[in-house]
Amino acid sequence: MTKSALQIARAAYQPKLPKALKGNVKAVAGAATQSVADQEEIKKLFPNTYGMPLIKFEATDEATSFPAFNVGVILSGGQAPGGHNVISGLFDGIKKLNKDSRLYGFILGPGGLVDHNYMELTADIIDEYRNTGGFDIIGSGRTKLEKEDQFEKGYEILKELNIKALVIIGGDDSNTNACVLAEYYAAKNYGIQVIGCPKTIDGDLKNEMIETSFGFDTACKTYSEVIGNIQRDCNSARKYWHFIKLMGRSASHIALECALQVQPNICIVSEEVEAKNMSLDDVVTYIANAVAARAAEGNNFGTVLIPEGLIEFIPAMKRLIAELNDFLAANSEEFAQIKKSAQRDYIIRKLSPENSAIYASLPEGVARQLTLDRDPHGNVQVSLIETEKLLSEMVATKLSQWKAEGKFVGKFAAQHHFFGYEGRCAAPSNFDADYCYSLGYTAASLIANGKTGYMSSVRNTTAPAEEWIAGGVPITMMMNMERRNGEMKPVIQKALVKLDGAPFKAFAAQRDRWAKETDYVYPGPIQYFGPTEVCDQPTKTLQLEQGK
Repeated sequence: MTKSALQIARAAYQPKLPKALKGNVKAVAGAATQSVADQEEIKKLFPNTYGMPLIKFEATDEATSFPAFNVGVILSGGQAPGGHNVISGLFDGIKKLNKDSRLYGFILGPGGLVDHNYMELTADIIDEYRNTGGFDIIGSGRTKLEKEDQFEKGYEILKELNIKALVIIGGDDSNTNACVLAEYYAAKNYGIQVIGCPKTIDGDLKNEMIETSFGFDTACKTYSEVIGNIQRDCNSARKYWHFIKLMGRSASHIALECALQVQPNICIVSEEVEAKNMSLDDVVTYIANAVAARAAEGNNFGTVLIPEGLIEFIPAMKRLIAELNDFLAANSEEFAQIKKSAQRDYIIRKLSPENSAIYASLPEGVARQLTLDRDPHGNVQVSLIETEKLLSEMVATKLSQWKAEGKFVGKFAAQHHFFGYEGRCAAPSNFDADYCYSLGYTAASLIANGKTGYMSSVRNTTAPAEEWIAGGVPITMMMNMERRNGEMKPVIQKALVKLDGAPFKAFAAQRDRWAKETDYVYPGPIQYFGPTEVCDQPTKTLQLEQGK
C-alpha cells in the first residue's frame, strides 16, 4: 500500500480511551430495560434477550484472567469513517484480555459469514489500517441476516473457527439483524455471543444510550469543508445560487449539522416539511421568496442545502410515490409496451386526479426518474431523484412568472451538487478515531463479560475522552414494530430530527437572518494535529443536544 504523508503521520496517533477501560474493568448492571414501543410483541419475539439490564464499565483493582478466545467481526452496510478503528479497538481489547485471542474478519459483509469467506486479522494487518477511513480492510456488504438457513450456515464456520463472539458493525438494520441472530443462537444454546456497534453517517441511529453513530462527525465536517469552499466561491463570483443535496434519506441530521457549521442562506429540513404538511410548491415558494428578497438588495447568489430524502417527506409526493409503486407493480407489462415518448401521458391518465396533477407539474426528467428507475422490490429509487435540480428548475419557473408580474427584479442562475460518497470514507476526525476505538474496546469487554444481544455504548462524548462512559445497551431496548415489505417486523427505531430539540431550535433562531444576509462560515479541512479546540471538537448537533 502506497501511503500519503498524512497516512504515515496519522498511523502514529494513539486514540484516547475512557479511563474506565484503561486498566482492570468490571461490569456494573443497571436497571432492567424494555423496548421503546410495542413491548409485548418485542418480548414475545426475543424471549432470551429482552429486558436485559444496561451495563456500565468501571475501573477496578481486582485483576481477572481470561482464557484465550476467538472473535469474528463484520462490517455491514454503507461505509462510515472510523470502521477500521472499531476493529483496531476490538483487536487491542481482546489481546489485552489474553494475548493469544484471535480476530477473524468476514469478507464483504454478512455474506462472508454465510459463504464462509474470512481472513484472520493479525497485528501486521491491523497496523496498516489504524486511523484510516473506509472499510477496505475486509470490505462491506448489504446481505441481510434474517433467515434460519443463513444463521445455521454462519454457525458452521463460527464453530469451525472456535469463535466465541461475533461483532457486527452497522446501522439500524444491521444491528436489528445482530439482535435477531443473538436471539437465535441463545435459543439454540449455541454459546455464540453477538454484539453490535452503532454506525451510520446519516446520524439516525441514536437515543439516550447511543449519543451519536460513528462517522457522522467526520462526514459532516467533510461536507461542511466543501460547502464552505462553494460558499466562498459563491460570495466571490456573486452570480450563482448553489443547490446542494446531502446524504440523509430517512432523516435530515446531516443537512442540519452542515447548516449549523456553514450558515447557508437556506436549509430545508424534511421533518419540518412533513410536520407542516408542506406541498412541493410550498417548498419552492419558500426558496423563491428568499431568492427574490436577496435579489432586491442586489445579491443574486446564495446556497440551499437539501436532504436526500426530502421528496419522501412531502406528504403529497409520498402519496404520489405510493400510488405509482402500486400501479406500476400491477401494470408493469402494459407499461413496458408503452413508447417512452408516451409514458408520461399514460401515467397522467391512469393516476387519481390529485396525484395526476402533481405528476404533470413535475419537470420531465424527474417524472421519468419516478417511473423508470425501480429497485428490486419495484419501488421508486428516491436517492436517484435529482431533487436539487427539481427544486432549482421549479424555482426558476416561479421566478420567471414573478418577473413577468413585476415581483422579481433580479437574475437567477443555478449550480447543482450532490455530496454523498465524498464523506463516507474520509480519514476519521480525532473525535471519530477516539470514539470508534472506544466502541471496539467496549465490545471486547462486553464479550469478556459474557454479554449477547448488546450494542456497544460510549456516552458523555462532549467531555474529554478520559471522562467518557463505556458500557452496553440491550438492542431490544431500541426496537419497535414497523411495516416492512407488507409485514410487521421488529426494527430499531430511527431517530429523526426533533423539531423541539436544541439543534433545530438553534438553526430556526438564525435562519431568517442567514436567508437575508451573507454570513457564511468557512470551516476548512478537518484538522488532525494542533490545539484541542480545533482538533477534538464534536459536532454542533452533539454539543447542543448535550447542552454544551
